[in-house]
Amino acid sequence: MASKPGILTEWPWTPLGNLKYLVLAPWAIHATYSFLTKDGKERDVSHFLIFPFLLLRMLHNQLWISLSRHRTAKGNNRIVDKGIEFEQVDRERNWDDQIIFNGIIFYVGYFTLPGGKNMPLWRADGVVITMLLHMGPVEFLYYWLHRALHHHYLYSRYHSHHHSSIVTEPITSVIHPFAEHIGYFLLFAIPLLTLNFTRTSSIVSFVGYISYIDFMNNMGHCNFELVPKWLFSIFPFLKYLMYTPSFHSLHHTQFRTNYSLFMPFYDYMYGTADKSTDVLYEKSLTRPEESPDVVHLTHLTTPDSIYHIRLGFASLASKPYISKWYLRVILWPLTSAYMTLFWIFSSTFVLERNQFNKLKSQTWVIPKYRIQYLLKWQNEPVNNLIEEAILDAEERDVKVLSLGLLNQGEDLNVYGELYIRRNPKLKMKVVDGSSLAVAVLLNSIPKRTTQVLFRGKLSKVAYFTILALCQKGIQVTCSLEEEYEKINMKLNTKLGVKLAFSKNYAHKIWLIGEGLSKEEQKKAPKGTLFIPFSQIPPKKIRKDCYYQTTPAMMSPKSFENIDSCENWLPRRVMSAWRVAGILHALEGWNVHECGHTMFDIEKIWEASLQHGFRPLMMPS
Repeated sequence: MASKPGILTEWPWTPLGNLKYLVLAPWAIHATYSFLTKDGKERDVSHFLIFPFLLLRMLHNQLWISLSRHRTAKGNNRIVDKGIEFEQVDRERNWDDQIIFNGIIFYVGYFTLPGGKNMPLWRADGVVITMLLHMGPVEFLYYWLHRALHHHYLYSRYHSHHHSSIVTEPITSVIHPFAEHIGYFLLFAIPLLTLNFTRTSSIVSFVGYISYIDFMNNMGHCNFELVPKWLFSIFPFLKYLMYTPSFHSLHHTQFRTNYSLFMPFYDYMYGTADKSTDVLYEKSLTRPEESPDVVHLTHLTTPDSIYHIRLGFASLASKPYISKWYLRVILWPLTSAYMTLFWIFSSTFVLERNQFNKLKSQTWVIPKYRIQYLLKWQNEPVNNLIEEAILDAEERDVKVLSLGLLNQGEDLNVYGELYIRRNPKLKMKVVDGSSLAVAVLLNSIPKRTTQVLFRGKLSKVAYFTILALCQKGIQVTCSLEEEYEKINMKLNTKLGVKLAFSKNYAHKIWLIGEGLSKEEQKKAPKGTLFIPFSQIPPKKIRKDCYYQTTPAMMSPKSFENIDSCENWLPRRVMSAWRVAGILHALEGWNVHECGHTMFDIEKIWEASLQHGFRPLMMPS
């Protein structure tokens, strides 16, 4: 929002929320119906293609978003080091409004303009006219309009909304108040209306010009340089006809330079080209890929989780993961294609980068889904990918690698010990994070608690949590006899009489993991606090009970570039397994934390608090 919002700031359909797409429904339905019911001579392909073209523009923008976020996470050719935060993601979540706006105008133009119907596929003269009109009137008028928008009156009421994003992403290009978009469309309509009235328009000139605008907008707002130097070496004049991401980035950091739309020659003509343009371009092009100090290795969960990671849909990634029905129903062909692609061409990719004081961290993703970790015949392929990631991190001089979600497990790799045995000369430390997970769980138990009910698949975290609770004098009751016998057999010399077996479900504190059924949850008394000890949370079916998150902590405010949620966790909350790796790197602990041994629980808890991580608020 601009600092002093002017008239026509909000989009007309803002009150509709996610239902805003319905404003296009009558137009799209009418075009489709007409195309299907009329015979060959009466069918108008140009009318029918408007809606598919709008969808194609959305896909085009999304591809740029994913590419830009992946490249800035890797670090090579990055322009501005500063990261983005949730506030920017929230401000830019309405990037598709301008496509809806354009769609309405396209449909209206089809019915009202004399040359809007039955456009031919191609006309060479129309393409040439479009190019000349863009280079002349459009670029010239945009340059002076843009300079006018930087006048304090218009800037405070409109354009400051766009400049709130110092670090740009592709979709930043279209984040403007409604009134600004009206002005921009009038500019871009100059070639389109000229072709219409001269009867030289065609589908190629129309689609090509709008696609060119989208392409240049997205490219110019990337936070990494991608225009190769050899292009300007072979064609030196292109420097004045095509801007680069670093050229426009200076406009967002310096504000009073580099005003041009896509062709910088007006900036050079009127003396507003930033003097550091060439230096920044060269510097960005030669910037190498970043080597982090710590890596957190995670994986995909459900098939539609690909849309919830930060390389997917930014608005979804900025909220805790909840499976959306429309993603499963509408996008299932694309989801299936992603799954097949990951199944065949598995390669770990960089998801996120963060900065905490001087510590650089990255999150890497194993392209495997949760269900694949549950299949024994997939153990070897999964382990190979994890080991490849570990060796890759070793080559990059990473100090610590933490194993997230199901990348650690007794059946899969003995909580990471398998990789240490295979690579005994490993300098980097591998951390399973169990110690901090146990510490978080112990500090999640409300004070004055005397007994808890345990139910779930046994794990390293479960065993050591039960042991610590019993040593504190808290009785742990198992509701499943098989789990009771396993715990008693493993820890019987250390538990005394504090471990019990009972079918009584009256406990108000439940320590739960995978395997807890819906029927068992229904037996809990009203107001029960469910505390998960597993990496994957249970399905919540009780509205009259409290559900704690999986073991996690709130990150310090100085932890930079957090613009997405870690799976189902709230904003700026990190899993204990991820935090543990960061703490090992910060403290310089020169030990692996994996296998069946446990790192000092009290020591890592104290370290987490000293570095500014905080436990989540408990329900009273």
